[in-house]
Amino acid sequence: MKYDLIIVGAGPSGIFTALELNRKKPVKKILLIEQGKSIEKRRCPKDKTKKCVNCRPFCNITTGFSGAGAFSDGKLSLSPEVGGDLPELIGYNYVQELIEYTDKIYLQFGADTKVEGMDSREEIKEIRRKAIEAGLKLVDCPIRHLGTEKAQEIYQEIEKYLFSRGIEIKLETKTADIIVDNGTVKGVVVTDSLNGDLSEKIYGDNVVISAGRKGADWLKSLCVQHGIIHKAGTVDIGVRVEVRNEIMERVNNVLYESKLIGYPRPYRDKVRTFCQNPGGFVSQENYDNNLAVVNGHSYKNVKSNNTNLAILCSHNFSHPFNEPIRYGAQVAELLNMLGDGRILVQRYGDILDGKRTWQNELSRSNVVPTLPDAVAGDITSAVPYRTMTNILNFIESLNTVVPGFAAAETLLYGPEVKFYSNKVIINKKFETNIKNLYCLGDASGWTRGLMMASLMGVRMGQILSNK
Repeated sequence: MKYDLIIVGAGPSGIFTALELNRKKPVKKILLIEQGKSIEKRRCPKDKTKKCVNCRPFCNITTGFSGAGAFSDGKLSLSPEVGGDLPELIGYNYVQELIEYTDKIYLQFGADTKVEGMDSREEIKEIRRKAIEAGLKLVDCPIRHLGTEKAQEIYQEIEKYLFSRGIEIKLETKTADIIVDNGTVKGVVVTDSLNGDLSEKIYGDNVVISAGRKGADWLKSLCVQHGIIHKAGTVDIGVRVEVRNEIMERVNNVLYESKLIGYPRPYRDKVRTFCQNPGGFVSQENYDNNLAVVNGHSYKNVKSNNTNLAILCSHNFSHPFNEPIRYGAQVAELLNMLGDGRILVQRYGDILDGKRTWQNELSRSNVVPTLPDAVAGDITSAVPYRTMTNILNFIESLNTVVPGFAAAETLLYGPEVKFYSNKVIINKKFETNIKNLYCLGDASGWTRGLMMASLMGVRMGQILSNK
């Protein structure tokens, strides 16, 4: 059977490609291929076991319909300044138009109408003044918070909608390769996700790869194999920080998420906050190579006593090294080794004192870890010196904006690594140098986060509707 469009990966960019193309051209025959399960079958047993059991053949938090988006905090950043480099490709103002258009689609499927960070302008000015005093830049970005549980409901409604519109969705199906003939993509080769057999060729006029952050390494290998032009991008390595809500109360109430950027001494590398979760929970994600990385989320209706956020340090490499994904994975592997396969946690004060953290010290702390199976230890034994120095100096600066952030009991979890560093070279229509092959979302290296990935899919659907 031949399709007008084959989409590899049912994350936000793939989902919204199918949704928009179907709305514009319902006669188009679309196949959406996803390695994981449907939304309603995605379950993390950690809710009952209280510890990660390393689900096989894939982690249900990172894999399945809607990708990691369904189990994230579910924040839609409503500004072109946040979420990657797509404005550089298609224009800042046009991205803003697409944000507004895509946001309305989320609202149609049940997103909360409230937008965080729009009120209290005088208080925002004061936070910005303190940021300037600390040598940091505050990015003023409105946020529509879906919430982890609400995001799952929204994507489940979208899933049902796609089925009802006749879009074919192959779940628990792994794309092993693409079929290229004389510089043009002709289709894909798929196998069963559970055991890897039953290889099958599926043909289509156009192929969109939207493999998500989890699929970045796979896409890199595909680029090398088929000569898809790409370049090494930036790899972000850092920690997930957790403090009491009382510390972050003012920023949480005014902005919900404070997006701060700095270039601390002595290296002047870019360091930023990312994915802030008021009343949230620190979480673990597992990748195919048994890599455990830390993340965070927050629910609409269930709150903890803590706020967590990521502090990420950007690393750019030049000749002769061009494998930033591998570099990030190596750092994460070292941390996993020290934690016996689990996430490490250390108190900020212990880092400054040059000692590891012990479990009995955590148990009497004001900041009770929301990741119950995190292992108390020493993250400085694995995080590179340059990265650790950047993070510690950034935390010191952040303490000016948020007094108490650099308290001795502040928790640092590792590893937090963002695997989107391979950047595929595409034109304004998102086409690669292979004819009719398109790359979208975080795996492409052009987006970071739900909104940018979603709107890139919307735009892809519009482009394909005119072919």
